[in-house]
Amino acid sequence: MNPRVLQALEFLDDCSHRTGRLAARFRLARRQCLTAEKKAPKLLVHRAIHRVRRKSVEDILVPCATMQNVLERLRDNGVAMGVVSNGLGRGYGHEVLEAFDLQKFFATCVFREDVVRGKPWPDSILAAVNQIRRMPRRNDEIWYIGDQRKDIRAVQAASAALGVTIRPFALGARAALAAVEARLHPAQIMLTPGDFERAVNAAFRPLSEEAELPLLGSLP
Repeated sequence: MNPRVLQALEFLDDCSHRTGRLAARFRLARRQCLTAEKKAPKLLVHRAIHRVRRKSVEDILVPCATMQNVLERLRDNGVAMGVVSNGLGRGYGHEVLEAFDLQKFFATCVFREDVVRGKPWPDSILAAVNQIRRMPRRNDEIWYIGDQRKDIRAVQAASAALGVTIRPFALGARAALAAVEARLHPAQIMLTPGDFERAVNAAFRPLSEEAELPLLGSLP
C-alpha cells in the first residue's frame, strides 16, 4: 500500500478522534458532569486499512538496515526499548514485529487498541513506560524517536505527566517541523536514519575518545 495513502488514512483517523472529543465535551457540558465516561477507541479507519490489505507485510514493507543496526547497538548496551504506535497491533503491528524478527528488541509494545487516546495524547507513551521492567528514575535518560508532528507533542505531554525528562528525537521532515516549533536542540533533529545512528554511536562512544555529545538542553 502506498505510504501516502496510509498517511492520509491516519489523518482521517485523527480527525475522527478530534470530532469524537468535541462531541464528548458537548455531552459533558450538557450533563454537568465532572468526569466523562471512558469509551473504547474508535478505530474504523485503521480497521478498514487492514480489511483492504491483501498482501503480507513482507510484500509491503522493506526493513531499514540502518535502524536494525541502531536497535542492535542499543540492545547490546542494555537499553530497555519499547514500541509506541498509533497503528493497530492486531492484524498489522504484531505481524510486522514477527515477520522481521523485531520482538527480541522490545520490552513492551503499545498499539492503538491498547489505549483510549492515541498520540498526540501521552497515554500510549505512559503505558509503555509503565510496562517496562521498572519505573524511571530522575537520573535516567529516556529517548523517544518519532517521525510525525504528533510524536513531539505526545512526548512533551508524557514528560510533564511523569515528572521525568523524556528527550524527543525528530526523525524526518514532518517531526522536524514540530521540533523546531518546540525549540528542541538541533542535535535532536534527524533527517535520515543515518543521522540517528551517528547520534547513538556517539552516545555510547568510550569516554577516552572525548566525544562531544551535544544532546543536552534546549535552545534558549
